[in-house]
Amino acid sequence: MGEKAAEMPRVVAADLHIHTCLSPCGDLDMTPTKIVRQALKKNLAMIAVTDHNSAENTPAVIAAARDTDLFVVPGIEVTTSEEAHIVALFEKVENALSMQALIYDSLQAGENDEDVFGIQVVANEFDEVEGINKRLLIGATGLSVAKVVEAIHDREGLAIAAHIDRGSYSLVGQLGFIPQDLELDAIEISRHMTLSDARARFKGYEGFPFITSSDAHFPDEIGVRPTLLQLARPDMAELRLALAGREGRKVLGIDD
Repeated sequence: MGEKAAEMPRVVAADLHIHTCLSPCGDLDMTPTKIVRQALKKNLAMIAVTDHNSAENTPAVIAAARDTDLFVVPGIEVTTSEEAHIVALFEKVENALSMQALIYDSLQAGENDEDVFGIQVVANEFDEVEGINKRLLIGATGLSVAKVVEAIHDREGLAIAAHIDRGSYSLVGQLGFIPQDLELDAIEISRHMTLSDARARFKGYEGFPFITSSDAHFPDEIGVRPTLLQLARPDMAELRLALAGREGRKVLGIDD
């Protein structure tokens, strides 16, 4: 009886698009322990670490959350050759790092200009600086949207079109539409639009689950507009079921 009760779906809050101090546009206060602390303060059950074109800080955030109830998803926000952003979420850190290797091999050449874009800090679980990433993480990769989605799925990940309501760095902003044959797992709406407004604006995409995320670059942005999910527990297997609307798991979302 107790085991069955524990598996009963419940509503949890998730913020599946958060940057750390590794992202050049991320605030230096977006350190592993501060992210975990703020997520718990906002009563989030699940977050995803999705730095620009890198997963190097993911293990540190996972370690920082080890003795808490917060589930941390390894992720990356990939910039495609079309300069559209795709959020990639993985069950295992190893798969995120494999995706990172593919990205690094195709990343725009050049070194990060810290005065223009910001410093890219690799931190450990204690918020200590482990190094500075000199790659041009803000740049685009040579990977097309189709190739990025394929590579994510090859690594058993989930592919989410990021902030499609934005005029830049989104599939709709860059291409004007979402390709019909693109096998996305979800569509993300930014914190600047409600889901009801998004569904009215993007009527052609009803076949995709809509989620909302903070795209946080500063601590106080974490959990600003989370997605509500009906899950048995916060983990990747349950998230996959929720996005597919299977076995009583589903995306509930949140609206003003």
